[in-house]
Amino acid sequence: MSVTSQAGPTGADGSSSHAASGPIPPESERSDAAHNDRPENRLAVRLAFLVAGFGVACWAPLVPFARHRLAIDEGALGALLLCLGLGSVSAMVMAGMISARYGTKALIVASGLGMALVLPLLSVLSTPLTLGVALAVFGACLGSLDVAMNVNAVEVEKQSRRPLMSGFHALYSVGGFAGAGFMTLLLSLDFEPLHATLLGGVLMAAAMLMAWPYLLITASASHGPLFVAPRGIVLLLAALAGVTFLVEGAVLDWSALLMTSTNLVSTAHGGLGFMLFSVAMTVGRFTGDALVSRLGDRTTLIAGGLLGALGVAVVILAPVAALAAVGFVMVGLGASNLVPVLFRRAGQQSAMPPAFAVAAVTTTGYAGVLLGPALIGFIAQGVGLSTAFWLLAGLLCLVPVSAGRVARAP
Repeated sequence: MSVTSQAGPTGADGSSSHAASGPIPPESERSDAAHNDRPENRLAVRLAFLVAGFGVACWAPLVPFARHRLAIDEGALGALLLCLGLGSVSAMVMAGMISARYGTKALIVASGLGMALVLPLLSVLSTPLTLGVALAVFGACLGSLDVAMNVNAVEVEKQSRRPLMSGFHALYSVGGFAGAGFMTLLLSLDFEPLHATLLGGVLMAAAMLMAWPYLLITASASHGPLFVAPRGIVLLLAALAGVTFLVEGAVLDWSALLMTSTNLVSTAHGGLGFMLFSVAMTVGRFTGDALVSRLGDRTTLIAGGLLGALGVAVVILAPVAALAAVGFVMVGLGASNLVPVLFRRAGQQSAMPPAFAVAAVTTTGYAGVLLGPALIGFIAQGVGLSTAFWLLAGLLCLVPVSAGRVARAP
């Protein structure tokens, strides 16, 4: 059954009014996407974002256990961790094809349940080969879920006719906090890793089964291309997503070293910067929908990009830890709503099918997280870490520079 969702005319700032146009198909040819705003659709996609964040965060506390169980060095561990990223990126391309051809509902449920089933295996597999394969499958489920839930979220937002993407992405952050906290608590109470992951998997599966009946049935096509190369405005959206995710990955992996190497904080407090960045990003996303509704996409991109770039500059130049902390909060608040806006525009553009566009933006963004920290490391080795962070500030300035083009795109 093929259903096409149409976006309405574009306003002065590039935001869509989502007015319906064209003839109304017979009732038998309509999907849930043709219905009015339904709260249960919003709840279902929020649960998907929550499960994605929760699942990947559950793995983080298991890394030391995996290294001890396999008796491997840092190099081998790094190769295993790369399996997760490669599995995610590879699956994202396929997820775009599947979402365009068959819709997103089944893919969301299958991917979420897949993560829940594989998670316990990550706590018991005892050879690098088997754990590497499991991590690749786990990453593939995560990547597929990431693409499908964002495509679904774009359609839910269109039906609601108001910004919702920031709130959806905030639930991913909440899931991350909850997953890391849940696993850390159970492990600190001397739970066996297998038992802890089994409980986590049960919670994830229950959430996906709860969401299943209420997920929006998105557009599907029984014919058409299985792959569409990114083009037009989608190339710009993907590049900006890569920049934004690159900044997030750099703050995650390098902020502690930047703070400690400049003697702003002790080694024990090196994680303060990323913690403040994460809290600020979550707060920014929870308040972002109301902000975007008031300001529009163009102004949000300009303000967010400039605030983030200024925050990076404050972190680099800060003479004391308190001022650096303010800088990390500025970066988190500035970056918080950039990605949700970019995903929204990917779903609204007309250069290529939305499912392929969202997949391209997601894949490039995730590549930024994977490759960004390594790039910063190479640059830092040659010119210093502070100079490498100036590069991040410069890259973030590309967002406000491109905001007008993004908002004008049909």
